[in-house]
Amino acid sequence: MSAAQLVNPATEQPLDRVEHTEAAAVDDAVARAHAAQRRWSRLAPAARAERLRAFATVVDAHVGELAALEVANSGHPVSAAEWEAGHVRDVLQFYAASPERLSGQQIPVADGLDVTFHEPLGVVAVITPWNFPMPIACWGFAPALAAGNAVLVKPAEWTPLTTLRLGELAAEAGLDPDLLQVLPGQGAVVGEALVTHPDVRKIVFTGSTVTGTRVMAAAATQVKRVTLELGGKSANIVFDDCDLERAAATAPYGVFDNAGQDCCARSRILVQRSVYDRFMELLEPAVSGVVVGDPASRDTEMGPLVSRPHWEKVASYVPDDAPVAFRGGAPDGPGFWFAPTVLTPNRTDRTVTEEIFGPVVTVLRFDDEADAIALANDTMFGLSGSIWTDDLSRALRVARAVEAGNLSVNSHSSVRYATPFGGFKRSGLGRELGPDAPLAFTDTKNVFIAVKEAP
Repeated sequence: MSAAQLVNPATEQPLDRVEHTEAAAVDDAVARAHAAQRRWSRLAPAARAERLRAFATVVDAHVGELAALEVANSGHPVSAAEWEAGHVRDVLQFYAASPERLSGQQIPVADGLDVTFHEPLGVVAVITPWNFPMPIACWGFAPALAAGNAVLVKPAEWTPLTTLRLGELAAEAGLDPDLLQVLPGQGAVVGEALVTHPDVRKIVFTGSTVTGTRVMAAAATQVKRVTLELGGKSANIVFDDCDLERAAATAPYGVFDNAGQDCCARSRILVQRSVYDRFMELLEPAVSGVVVGDPASRDTEMGPLVSRPHWEKVASYVPDDAPVAFRGGAPDGPGFWFAPTVLTPNRTDRTVTEEIFGPVVTVLRFDDEADAIALANDTMFGLSGSIWTDDLSRALRVARAVEAGNLSVNSHSSVRYATPFGGFKRSGLGRELGPDAPLAFTDTKNVFIAVKEAP
């Protein structure tokens, strides 16, 4: 069995070694998950709900431990990592209510009774990215477990530690160890084995659009269900009638959260021409004020990039002759640090069209509402975005016209576990979260019962 050496991205020091799962072991994991799923689905809904609540309670008791692991493995600021661990607890609590509410219908028909049942799919695979290991893993496994499935989680190679620990905590909470298994390893080995395995009934994948299309193509050969959450190039649209000071003050946090390693990052700021100069004057001190540094410090707002290869990718978008308007600060010395950077390119520059996935934002001018909508939609992605205006009618018009799955007005919030999340166009397929998420892990069965006429 091979192993991978993990590195602390803030210090570049060795952190831990994680054994990789081999392809042959995936077959055994699927078989054990299949058996565990049959036992789990036969439990009374109230019993499944109770065990999910117990899982949430155990996670709550380990929020500090999980956050410390994420700080070291991913470079997330400690306050963000604590929120992420608490989010896992909250998502589990939310979906613990689902087993007892996942009911079918009685449909009026002639000559009998017609009822529907939501049957669990069986074994589900959740393949997660390296940028938000804990939240994205639980978005998959919590509703899938609630619907009566078993789950195999393949964490990203760079950031597997918190997902591995969540798997251990599930067992500590009383879940069958085979019901929720974490399989670290290479995507080309573990991921491919899960996608092509005939007994894995659904793939939940979060990652790049390029890899997502491969997952979808491979799953199609078995008519296997997929949920895909892929890339983004979201727009932050600033109209001249908004609270400009607030829009500028919050803009850095709409893109530099998690060092810009966020598919929802508002990495294109579109500003109405009449207020462009003033907005830029306000934006510069806001960017300079972002505290970049030791992720273990509670004062830190932005940590390092996740790895040296990713740092090199982000840096390739900002060569020496790049149209840099201004930059924030970043530490010197060891660590994959990248200063928050604001660019003012032309509309066709690759920094405007490609997902950088780092703390780099482009600022563009627009003339009127129609121009703003056209510019916002001029991308193959459609995941998220923000609209800043004090005109409610304009906010609704623009929100309906922008091709994105998750939009905020006068805010940069994209994710709430009680509401659906997902993208348009090449940003993905299907929806995660929200009250209906467990249904995505079921098949609807229709049963007709003939009723004899009275003698």
